[in-house]
Amino acid sequence: MTQYTEALSGNITPEMIAVAKSEFLEPEAVRHEIAQGRLVIPANKVHLQKNLQPIGIGIALRTKINANLGNSALSSNADCEIAKVQYAVKYGADTVMDLSTGSDINLIRQRIIDGVTVPVGTVPLYQVCEELDDILDMTPQHFLDAVEHQAKQGVDYMTIHAGLLRKHLPMIDSRLAGIVSRGGSLTAKWMVAHRKENPFYEHFDALCEIMREYDVCWSIGDGLRPGCLHDASDAAQFGELDTMGELADRAWKHGCQVMIEGPGHIPLDEIEMNIKRQIEVCKGAPFYVLGPVVCDIAPGYDHITSAIGATLAAYYGAAMLCYVTPKEHLGLPNMEDVRQGVIAYKIAAHAADVARKRPHARDRDDAISRARFAFDWESQFRLALDPDRAREYYEESRQSGSCNVSGGDERFCTMCGPKFCAMKTTQELRELADR
Repeated sequence: MTQYTEALSGNITPEMIAVAKSEFLEPEAVRHEIAQGRLVIPANKVHLQKNLQPIGIGIALRTKINANLGNSALSSNADCEIAKVQYAVKYGADTVMDLSTGSDINLIRQRIIDGVTVPVGTVPLYQVCEELDDILDMTPQHFLDAVEHQAKQGVDYMTIHAGLLRKHLPMIDSRLAGIVSRGGSLTAKWMVAHRKENPFYEHFDALCEIMREYDVCWSIGDGLRPGCLHDASDAAQFGELDTMGELADRAWKHGCQVMIEGPGHIPLDEIEMNIKRQIEVCKGAPFYVLGPVVCDIAPGYDHITSAIGATLAAYYGAAMLCYVTPKEHLGLPNMEDVRQGVIAYKIAAHAADVARKRPHARDRDDAISRARFAFDWESQFRLALDPDRAREYYEESRQSGSCNVSGGDERFCTMCGPKFCAMKTTQELRELADR
């Protein structure tokens, strides 16, 4: 039994109860959403037996964020990537994806699964590509074996680009950036070289059997996601989306849980249309988007360009946001890049949750506002998304020559100072009015 088949049978699992508690919902509401295909609990049975704390991903819940991490064939190392994973979770990543390439990827993946309590995702094609001299040597069995191996390790969800078909390839000719998905480009290369259909599409039923056995959640990958504004919302993207909707239906018939991956670069005015089209085509399956990036001119700041799009995407119905770091398009993120990416996306997800009136979403905002007006600095730090950075900036301000209040009265904001602090003046105004 999977979470999906349990829900269809009317059963409420311990994982559903845990999700309901964390989301301030009734367990029956969670079960109902899973049965409708609108909510997933990525919880591999192997990972559950170790240390996994179940979370839910779906339109009825708080917006979740994912952090992509992993070893590179060009730089980084296993210890460094494990540290980044722990850093991402510390600052609020709800899930992590191990996108490791290069050496020791089996060991890295196992260390991540054993070391974190959040769901772990992968792209199994990367392992196949590393194990073969050339991706063109891949057979369907190579891929099935890799998926089963990772399922046995405890991977909770897998991105597989099964919706990219041969008929879609001519549609990319007019693109500026072509295929920007690593998995999508490798799959396309294999199809063209062998003059055969996508093997993941043709062996989708066999893949479903593996996924169901371990309750691995499908993340049906968008291999033709747009990689620049020029390519957004084109025939290739939407042609693949139609196939992804077909595959979601097939996965549900096998008893599998399903998420759908979404686009990477979308102009601001096209985000609502993209989200609503996905919800319609894929019958409400949780939408998991990368960004989207809303302009292409800010390398080094794409955690900002993408967080803008992510906020809108979540507001219109995306269930999970895949973070983008300042290093996007430029290099492998370091620890500080991971921190900035996670925090940017926690802001985006939270802003959408407040706007969507999720239960208790604004409680923290109201609490920090009360603390701010009361000049309760410790409570402000405790309630902040990044307490360490908030404290760091505060200490820097209070110790500067222009605002050295060490050991003195701190009942004013460190930006305005005691004479011009509006909140202090408001408090004095109230005292005067009460006389």
